[in-house]
Amino acid sequence: MRKLFVAAATLSLLAGAPAFAAPCKDAKTGKFIKCPPKAAAKAVRCKDAKGKFAKCGTPGAKPM
Repeated sequence: MRKLFVAAATLSLLAGAPAFAAPCKDAKTGKFIKCPPKAAAKAVRCKDAKGKFAKCGTPGAKPM
């Protein structure tokens, strides 16, 4: 019984592996393609009450 359970668990893990290998598909052709690079997150800039750039987290600084 244990061998059957272990075999079923192993088979389920192996069946799910191709989904992680290449998650990007072309919408028109349905073929797997190279995934585009992810865009880098923009840096948050803050300004103080006078309108000058200030370090975020200082008193009175607000994100723009």
